[in-house]
Amino acid sequence: MIQIRKSATRGKADHGWLNSMHTFSFANYYDPRYTSFGPLRVINEDKVIGGQGFGTHSHSNMEIISYVLGGALEHKDSMGTGSVLRYGDVQRMSAGSGVSHSEFNHSADETVHFLQIWLFPDQENIAPSYQETNFSPEAKRGQLRLIASPDGADGSLLIHQDARIFATILDGAQRLHHTLAAGRGAYVQVARGQLQVNGITLEAGDALQVRDEAQLTLENGNDAEVLLFDLAL
Repeated sequence: MIQIRKSATRGKADHGWLNSMHTFSFANYYDPRYTSFGPLRVINEDKVIGGQGFGTHSHSNMEIISYVLGGALEHKDSMGTGSVLRYGDVQRMSAGSGVSHSEFNHSADETVHFLQIWLFPDQENIAPSYQETNFSPEAKRGQLRLIASPDGADGSLLIHQDARIFATILDGAQRLHHTLAAGRGAYVQVARGQLQVNGITLEAGDALQVRDEAQLTLENGNDAEVLLFDLAL
């Protein structure tokens, strides 16, 4: 079963300084059809204008991943971690027993564009932790690059959940296949560009929710940047 989620059907929040598109129910947006998918709880596509950001706020018992698509996102947290994330940088924060952090765009004129992703953890109240790494366009081009996993395989970020997140940049005649084991599903989120997944054409912001399929085929990309979540359902 493959369910299409078109970009325009996502929840919308325009706060002036922040434009956010919500894949799943979040804040003032609620749709009982879209509350989570397996352990995947949030995919927000956020655009924050220069000189603005999210003030210090708290999280607990959530795996939080930021995937930066453009601009520069400054992160500070109660663990003493501070960094500026740019395109290619991916951040993982395990909120565990509780952590506070802020996210800010210090640029005067450049918007920061990123995906904020939350997954439920497989264990609660662990010690909070932080990790970040950079995945270059070359590392993602024409292949499914593992960027997060429960065992930190291949230099991926370590997440506390039976989920694997892949990123790819696909263009032209490149074709990729991903096999899904029994009992697993997939969520495919198009960050930019266009491609076909199992013959279905997807544009930037579109997504697929996949159950009971043995394989996904990604092809006919037009400068497509895509995240693929392989999840235990």
